[in-house]
Amino acid sequence: MYDVVIIGGGPGGYVAAIRAAQLGGKVLLAEEGDLGGTCLNRGCIPTKAMVHSASLYSEAQRGQEFGLSFTDLSLDFAGVARHRDKVVDTLVQGIGGLMKSNEIEVIQGRAQILAPGKVRVQDKDIECQHIIIATGSGQGKPPIPGIDSPGVVDTDAILKAKEIHESILVLGGGVVGAEFASIMAAFGVQVTLVEMLPGLLSTLDSEMGKRLSVCLRKAGVKVHTKTKVSSIAQGPGGLNVELEGKKGTQQVTVQQVLLAAGRVPNFGGLDLDGLGIEYDLRSGIKVDETMATSVPGIWAIGDCVGNLMLAHVASHEGIVAAENIMGQGAKMDYRVVPSCVFTLPEVASVGLAEQEAKEQGLDYQVAKFPFVANGKALAQGDTDGLVKIVAAADGEILGVHIMGPHASDLIAEAAVAVHQRLTAEELVNIIHAHPTLAEAVAEAAHGLAGGYLHYKGR
Repeated sequence: MYDVVIIGGGPGGYVAAIRAAQLGGKVLLAEEGDLGGTCLNRGCIPTKAMVHSASLYSEAQRGQEFGLSFTDLSLDFAGVARHRDKVVDTLVQGIGGLMKSNEIEVIQGRAQILAPGKVRVQDKDIECQHIIIATGSGQGKPPIPGIDSPGVVDTDAILKAKEIHESILVLGGGVVGAEFASIMAAFGVQVTLVEMLPGLLSTLDSEMGKRLSVCLRKAGVKVHTKTKVSSIAQGPGGLNVELEGKKGTQQVTVQQVLLAAGRVPNFGGLDLDGLGIEYDLRSGIKVDETMATSVPGIWAIGDCVGNLMLAHVASHEGIVAAENIMGQGAKMDYRVVPSCVFTLPEVASVGLAEQEAKEQGLDYQVAKFPFVANGKALAQGDTDGLVKIVAAADGEILGVHIMGPHASDLIAEAAVAVHQRLTAEELVNIIHAHPTLAEAVAEAAHGLAGGYLHYKGR
């Protein structure tokens, strides 16, 4: 008899397994594919490995700015793919090691829930006290004529590719679409980015999407917002993609189309109706703040619950579910969740966006500090972007939005500030090392608490 059986070994499932084991639970983890799930094998990690290669390649091309001269600089995409795959393999093996060291039993195969407390994997019936569903999400596929044409690929396929094409159309201007557009442009691919909404990165502060759009265009990406793909058809020169947008109808011919228009919850073939588990096809399995479903003894975490489809959210939900199962008592709090976009330059955000403050009728103030006024950014030639702080009238930091070098790292300090409800004055009273990129966060706070030190401001 197991204390808990977890269905799905992604960042939600395997972290839940570790936490339950740490608390003394007897744990079985069922995964039909590779440990690490989509994030590690076909998402976050391989994409970031490619971003790093793209960033190095871009910097090398600018070598003369820093007194460096490279001869015969060229892209070896097969080498990029080897680096990407090596990183993934190393981390998958690492998770396997974590399972062993925490004495978690792992079984490969698709699981079925026969009833609360009973799971079947590989024709083996397993009894348990609790079940956690962590089946993740899948690629959404818009109903576009020709969407199944050869050459139309999803992110799973492009992250297994050993070569790149001369041109690509990326369908979707959210986090995934923007990242791939940035990567491919850095590698010299002709990129067309199409988004139905008015701007890119619609879930973040709208200024970040506008500024990123400028950077992508500067990198050679053709950005089409308020535009939809009406059809895709094979032609002699590749895929003929018809666009409908602000300028009417136009046709673009590319070698490849990447679907990056969002993800939908995946329920892993489980009979949720038969079990009586409440769910919605688009918004996912219904859970409460403890991650419990409508059926006692069955819990759900990660993308399949559809709250926020982020790996770090799934991991935290896994911890909350495991602690509740093991009698610790925990509640999920989504108030402070950082989001990171690994484009060139990076974008990161936490807390309230300016448009949200405006919509809520709040009395708020905004301060912005550009990286061009930061010594470290100037020294390393990374001056695109800024730190933007949205604060209440009394100075409490409500949201921080960063576009620029190492934004994904800098957002951690901002998350602490928002979580602890620090005021701008409290943040500037924390000494920040010099010269660092983190000074840009402090300088933005200075803009709200007495005035900028190294920027005239507006």
